[in-house]
Amino acid sequence: MGSVERSKRRVQLWKKAIVHFGLCFVMGFFTGFAPAGKASIFTSHVAASNKSQSSPQPVEMLHQQAASTPHASNVNRSLIAETAVPAPPSSKESDHATFLEKEETESKLAPRRLAIIVTPTSTKDPYQGVFLRRLANTIRLVPPPLLWIVVEGQSDSDEVSEVLRKTGIMYRHLVFKENFTDPEAELDHQRNVALRHIEKHRLSGIVHFAGLSNVYDLGFFDEIRQIEVFGTWPMALLSANEKKVIIEGPVCDSSQVIGWHLRKMNNETDKRPPIHISSFGFNSSILWDPERWGRPSSVQQTSQNSIKFVKQVALEDEMKLKGIPPEDCSKIMLWRLNLPTSKSPSYQENQEDKIV
Repeated sequence: MGSVERSKRRVQLWKKAIVHFGLCFVMGFFTGFAPAGKASIFTSHVAASNKSQSSPQPVEMLHQQAASTPHASNVNRSLIAETAVPAPPSSKESDHATFLEKEETESKLAPRRLAIIVTPTSTKDPYQGVFLRRLANTIRLVPPPLLWIVVEGQSDSDEVSEVLRKTGIMYRHLVFKENFTDPEAELDHQRNVALRHIEKHRLSGIVHFAGLSNVYDLGFFDEIRQIEVFGTWPMALLSANEKKVIIEGPVCDSSQVIGWHLRKMNNETDKRPPIHISSFGFNSSILWDPERWGRPSSVQQTSQNSIKFVKQVALEDEMKLKGIPPEDCSKIMLWRLNLPTSKSPSYQENQEDKIV
């Protein structure tokens, strides 16, 4: 009897083992046919539990948990400190930022007026190449639009052309054939050549005569673009052999010209306003559309001697002259160098180019 019972138990164990083996085989077989992208019930349940455990909690909940658990670790406290909510900007700061953004947008959208820079040259000037390159390096920093008109007497040298080609500035190189023995007459003729070119092509902008010996504050070119008809500004004369600076030009109350810096000559005060040719600018339309500014049409006078016409109109009524910059006309934004050699036309320009 004992042997029969033992055999029955063995049979039952084998049956259980076979059933378990069969169930595992069937489960593995059908699991192999299941789609790989779909998560099983168990994986979805595990993912959900992990998500609920690792999901971030609001800052308020963190503070409540920290308050409810006085024995919280230092790590949790540092986490709460790092996730502090930034304070919103004050109304004054936001208004100031909005104002600056609006001002910057308006400055970008507002079109700039064309600055027409006229520069006479001379092959007799020993410093011509040096000062031309220096002036070119200054003008290339000025925001566009800008047109540089350079006038030169006919010669075999191509130095001026080479300098202008390498600047990257929009320029026009004008050449004349006349010969002059008087440096002042030559400079006036070169300016007339440039003004006739402006009149012929009806170039609209603000004209400024820039000598090779001039030194500029870059803000100067932004200021002259505000000129409506005529504008004037003070200049500082720097002499190489003298330890002093001479101021020439207008004395202003805001933008209104109320007087002039007068120089003493032969122990007497020169009562004429000594406006240097580089110390004033004007709207180019006065050349080719004078009736627009209330001037009678005088084509013959303008075409023959444009610089004389402009000087005459500028000094007829000082009320037309507006001080530059408008807020503080006494601010010096232009300097000119007084070269030591009298053979240089730039020196002659410094000494003789006054509107009389």
